[in-house]
Amino acid sequence: MSDGNMEEKVDQANNKTVSLPLSRVRLIMKSSPDVSSINQDALYLTAKATEFFVQHLALSSFTNGSGKETNSLTYSDLATAAEEMDRFQFLADILPKKILAKDYFKLLEEMEKDDE
Repeated sequence: MSDGNMEEKVDQANNKTVSLPLSRVRLIMKSSPDVSSINQDALYLTAKATEFFVQHLALSSFTNGSGKETNSLTYSDLATAAEEMDRFQFLADILPKKILAKDYFKLLEEMEKDDE
């Protein structure tokens, strides 16, 4: 069996164990200017680690949010986890809590009054 066929079979086996599309993961990885080439093992491990992280984030958000009562995971559960849990604090800017426009304008008015 040639090396090309062996690599192809390994790629097919790896694709079956990863839920994320490896072509998208590769594209995201290559978007970094520091990355020139990507090893297949690094690509697979990055995709698998990403899956584990997303699973951990979703499970933590579900168990600590309103997911238990409603049997669903909402954006507000994810935002709350990012805001309140130390291990997800780095996501607070990416997953901000939603705020209504009228509440935001009230907040802006209060901030302007405080500045005066």
